[in-house]
Amino acid sequence: MEKLVKQAMWVGITALMITVLNIIDQRWIANAQLSPGFYSNSCPNMESVIQQVIQDKLNTVGPIAASETIRLFFHDCFVEGCDASVLIVSTNNNVAERDATPNLSLGGTGFDTVVEAKTRLEAQCPGVVSCADILAVAARDYVTAAGGPTWIVEKGRKDGRVSMASHAVADLPNATSDVNQLTANFAAKRLTQLDMIILSGAHTLGFSHCDQFSSRLYTFSSQNATDPSLNPDFAAGLKTSCPQSGGDLTVVVPFDAKSPFTFDNAYYQNLVTGMGLLTSDEILFTDDRTMDTVLDFAQNSNNFFSDFAIAMVKLGRVGVKDASNGEIRKDCTLIN
Repeated sequence: MEKLVKQAMWVGITALMITVLNIIDQRWIANAQLSPGFYSNSCPNMESVIQQVIQDKLNTVGPIAASETIRLFFHDCFVEGCDASVLIVSTNNNVAERDATPNLSLGGTGFDTVVEAKTRLEAQCPGVVSCADILAVAARDYVTAAGGPTWIVEKGRKDGRVSMASHAVADLPNATSDVNQLTANFAAKRLTQLDMIILSGAHTLGFSHCDQFSSRLYTFSSQNATDPSLNPDFAAGLKTSCPQSGGDLTVVVPFDAKSPFTFDNAYYQNLVTGMGLLTSDEILFTDDRTMDTVLDFAQNSNNFFSDFAIAMVKLGRVGVKDASNGEIRKDCTLIN
């Protein structure tokens, strides 16, 4: 019962914020044709079909599905906008986003979820539901299934026709980025520094490969081989999992060692104790401009949850395609 009450609260908060954001950005939203009830008449069972696919995946793959899908959504929206361009496969004439170096570690469950949901929806509502909207709804539902908040997903995105690996390399934040670089990355997508801190909290779920943080363990600087901001015990454990040679692409380590499969505020608590895995994680606590927000979220999970729900609505509006520059793909992996 408590979980249902909390979910109702998150829905109420995001409904109010969608109204406010629409007023602020009314012309942009009108052009994108985004609305919560976009498929009410054309495909009324859209969300329930996706939810069934998610339940099937959770039953077969397990909780790792949540982290893989939320990461897929983020990587999609940051390159060409939220248009499912990350799902397009490479051809002889083009190396697509999914084959860019930053995307090689994306887990397969997110891809499989969207493709399976698309197959089922095509059987019910052929040519109606975009792959981009499927991914947006799936990201929300996986977060909720992992214990996180829920929110109202605006729909009406079209699928993009462009997918280039070089764009992914240029647009995605780097694991070694500092606050200035991260803030600039997010600003380029019409997202604020606060949005950046909030959305970084998605690292409460999931895993990273050793190559993304090994420099913090062995070659940090000429004065310190190991990053002094790392908790010593945490650093020692990471060195055991990730030796100086080997294991970079085969070993994975949880972002949040306390509860890697639960969406909670432990990510921020870890930053306070020097247990942020990536440089781009720990810098949020060691930089004075972002420290107070990290402390707030570490102490108040409700604040994080409500802000995360709002930030996800904003993220879902990045670079949205309409009929003039997008399409409804028949196959999520191929341009029509």
